[in-house]
Amino acid sequence: MPAYIHQHDIEPAFVICPRCVGLPMYVRDIEPHWSMAKIDFTYECADCGAEVRQTIAKPQLQH
Repeated sequence: MPAYIHQHDIEPAFVICPRCVGLPMYVRDIEPHWSMAKIDFTYECADCGAEVRQTIAKPQLQH
């Protein structure tokens, strides 16, 4: 995995295709925001080609 994902200590969510009957989607593209506080994941279905975009924010540290 790219280094900027390891900085966030998060795992990308498991995404199911909304068009197909429960087929899992794969990560097609990962794009970090300039502040590194958020990461955009683009998922694509290998069967029908549908795309889903998901933004994951870095968890806030609680002191």
